[in-house]
Amino acid sequence: MTADKTQIADELKRWSLQQLGLPPEEPATLSVVSGDASFRCYYRLSLPGDMHFIAVHAPPEKEDNPAFIAVQQRMMAANLRVPGMLGWDLERGFLLQEDFGDQLLLPCLDSIDAADRYYREAFTCLLNMQSMPLADGDLPDYDRARLLEEMALFPHWFVEQLLGHSLSDAEWQMLARLFDRLAARAEAQPQGFVHRDFHSRNIMLLNDGELGLIDFQDAVRGPLTYDVMSLLRDCYVHWPPASVKTWLLAYRQQLVAAGIAVPDEDAFLWDADWMGLQRHIKVLGIFARLKLRDGKSAYLDDLPLVMAYTLSVAEQYEDCREFVTWFSDTLLPLARRQSWFREVIL
Repeated sequence: MTADKTQIADELKRWSLQQLGLPPEEPATLSVVSGDASFRCYYRLSLPGDMHFIAVHAPPEKEDNPAFIAVQQRMMAANLRVPGMLGWDLERGFLLQEDFGDQLLLPCLDSIDAADRYYREAFTCLLNMQSMPLADGDLPDYDRARLLEEMALFPHWFVEQLLGHSLSDAEWQMLARLFDRLAARAEAQPQGFVHRDFHSRNIMLLNDGELGLIDFQDAVRGPLTYDVMSLLRDCYVHWPPASVKTWLLAYRQQLVAAGIAVPDEDAFLWDADWMGLQRHIKVLGIFARLKLRDGKSAYLDDLPLVMAYTLSVAEQYEDCREFVTWFSDTLLPLARRQSWFREVIL
């Protein structure tokens, strides 16, 4: 830990004890739990009597902490299991919250039966989120500009910076046509609350057996298929396409039963595929940026699965034909030269 981080951790510890009404000399330890794909750093504050809390440093110049708190309160009001907030200091970017433990959902997805059980429980969480009423301005809109901005990470960070391929004007135009189609399809879908990072590393299995949700600060009002595709075509685990289709249609039926307007089955599956494609194109850029800009190289290991998702979905749609040809003929040979590459068959 650098000197600056050590000083921040010491300040965070003293502040956290103060929030709990405890003196600064209270015997307590502060240990790093994790940093995520953002600039936040999470610590576990441990006190005598086996009491634990999560203290967070989220630099205010980098993270939108008021948005995080507002979304947390909205989700808690909807009876979703999110970490309770015990205090915050917006000026310093300090947060103190309930400790959900260390059991991520990801390692629990060790069989198709386990995945089926946990995904159907996660669908209940999703339905509660997407049933929340949203007035204009409650959340940022996941609009065309935001969708296109996200996909622009792919050509810059993944294609040019990571793979070293300079895009021609024709290639830029081809990507622009695809991105326009994906954004238009996303905007035309039914809209609602979107967690925006709903997957097995952001879902916790709590001691009481319920699912707890974290990392929701980037929530927006956007397409209803976004979160379910984040879950079912997770960047960290994959399942047979037939199982994914079964789960998707099961979730659609839950939306229908809840009175949420959704298109027919074929259109819903199309919406879901294209929403997942938009997300995976974006994620290729994000994972490359995490390596190149932020020095977080572990995400490179997940690129092959995301590439496989991208290609396997795009291959199913005529409107993506030129993208598929380019991806297969130009990007795959470059990727195969990378030390992180492995073949993934879906």
